[in-house]
Amino acid sequence: MKRNPTCSARLLAALCAAILLLSSCSVMLPVSATSANIAKAPKSGTSIAIGVLGFWPSPDASIETAAKNGGITAVSTVNVEVSNYLWLVKVYRTKVTGN
Repeated sequence: MKRNPTCSARLLAALCAAILLLSSCSVMLPVSATSANIAKAPKSGTSIAIGVLGFWPSPDASIETAAKNGGITAVSTVNVEVSNYLWLVKVYRTKVTGN
């Protein structure tokens, strides 16, 4: 039985679209470090912002909020993680360590 080339092309396109839509990506970046001693930085704090379809109902993933959440007054390091799920939902996490 001979297959229709347009049917195979449509199936391949649908498969590629499904793979792209169901994939996710996560990247963690060091943003900043100070001269404060990292070994003596027992506290850590995190702030999160989640966006759905470009709208940001929880828009505060700032360093200030992360430091406040961890009770930190002197920041040692700052890391930001950006996760993307289905290209529809983005999650920004800011992690701060310090004293």
